[in-house]
Amino acid sequence: MQAEQMWKVSTGKGVKIAVIDTGVNPNTPSLKGQVLTDETPEAVAYHATDDYQGHGTSMAELIAGTGVGGGVKGLAPGAKIVPYRIRLEGVKKSEEAKTPEPADAIRAAADSDAKIINMSFDSPYVDPEEEAAIKYAASKGKLLIAGTGNTDSGKSRMGYPVSYPYVVGVAAVNKSLSVSKFSTSGGYVDLAAPGESIPGWCDATLRSYCDRKGTSASSAIASAAAALIWSAHPDWTVNQVTRALIDTAGRTWAKDNPSKYAGYGFVRPRIVLANPHYDPGPANEDPLADANGGNLLANSANTPTPSAPASSQASDSTSGGATSAAGSSEDSGGSTSLWVAIGAALAVIVAGGAGFAVVRARRAG
Repeated sequence: MQAEQMWKVSTGKGVKIAVIDTGVNPNTPSLKGQVLTDETPEAVAYHATDDYQGHGTSMAELIAGTGVGGGVKGLAPGAKIVPYRIRLEGVKKSEEAKTPEPADAIRAAADSDAKIINMSFDSPYVDPEEEAAIKYAASKGKLLIAGTGNTDSGKSRMGYPVSYPYVVGVAAVNKSLSVSKFSTSGGYVDLAAPGESIPGWCDATLRSYCDRKGTSASSAIASAAAALIWSAHPDWTVNQVTRALIDTAGRTWAKDNPSKYAGYGFVRPRIVLANPHYDPGPANEDPLADANGGNLLANSANTPTPSAPASSQASDSTSGGATSAAGSSEDSGGSTSLWVAIGAALAVIVAGGAGFAVVRARRAG
């Protein structure tokens, strides 16, 4: 990735990223000044900066951490984070009723001026309200990115929100450029990014870092990569940013035959940033229209469309069972060594490993 070279062109400045997770603590050394605490919509602002697991804060640092105080430096240190705290495994029983559902947070983020919505969480259940919120956010020109999920054997499994149309699914790779064994495969995989030996907060106390692994981190790094591109080209639409990520991804297989393990390949924003004459293609054509089941994004642009009614606070019941942070079950605590995004991200310079050219199935939904 050559992050230090990329930062000469773009640091993600001017791009806001909605991190929908377990909350984002804005007071870690690496995140001071990086979290827009006043921009979380009131309807879903309940304890948005009170991270009940440490997961959301870890994702925010991977995206936009500054590295101050020995903390993690993210891939897009010039970007800003808008925090959202949703009801996932680990939230206190006494707070469940007040904590927003993912659908409410997604819809609220869609009505904001955040360009990217990072969703590092996973559920095996379809939620019609969540799917509708995803479609609404896509219609507003948002780039929706989610981890593909983690399994013990990397088998195919339908997970959500990554399996919904209009969500860019990101798989995990290790330092040897192989798709991680735990990274779930399937027709919803679009890209791959580093997902092993990633530092993250060990728990909600935020006292120390642990080595972690999971597609949660992959999603965050891909979101940061998109922020670098969008910052350098603020007039591009979501279609053009997505196309740039796809076209420049590192792969050894044919572009028109995406792998069910790594999609179109490994994220390489450097290729876009290094070429001032890069052509992102048509603004009104969704590069994933076939997989998404239609060109909903045809008219998506940077100009906000009229806002929908404000999202209501989450109800007490869940529609499909508890969801979990996509990387939380894949943590391997113990190490306190820090990791800067440029380190693990260097592994994505070229395509390699797990280059399975398997025709992916059409998205469900």
